[in-house]
Amino acid sequence: MSKNKALVFDMDGTIANLYGVDNWLEDLRAENVRPYEIAKPMYDMVELNTILEMLKGFGYKVIVTSWLANGSSDNYKAEVARVKREWLARYEFPFDEAYMVDYGTPKEEVTRAEKFIEQILFDDNEDVRNGWDLGRTIDANKSIIDFLIDLVAREIMNYT
Repeated sequence: MSKNKALVFDMDGTIANLYGVDNWLEDLRAENVRPYEIAKPMYDMVELNTILEMLKGFGYKVIVTSWLANGSSDNYKAEVARVKREWLARYEFPFDEAYMVDYGTPKEEVTRAEKFIEQILFDDNEDVRNGWDLGRTIDANKSIIDFLIDLVAREIMNYT
């Protein structure tokens, strides 16, 4: 059984389709949280959540590390963090920890201090993936479901 492994998920463009919301950038520039509130999931959340719960049963922690809006006020950052947490709750995303951090914060620095054997990052941003030095990265511009199913299968094989 895996011990001390983490699956680290970005939100925008990875599990939440922020970029599919009409006028998302204009709204962010106007400090309107609407795109974060109405973004649809990128996946069937029942399927994704079921797979993640299975992996949690094998000892994985599920962590969300998401950037806040670039160049925004402290009040807007707080509002975005609140709305993002509400989005995760609405779709029952089974996270153990969630970090809403300033835009551009190196994501590997958020969980570096935690003593995980392996951390797998799921992110749509190539620069973020290239900066990650804590384990594997998965390009969230492609389906992450197949990778997660393969990971479950690997854990089952290791468990038996």
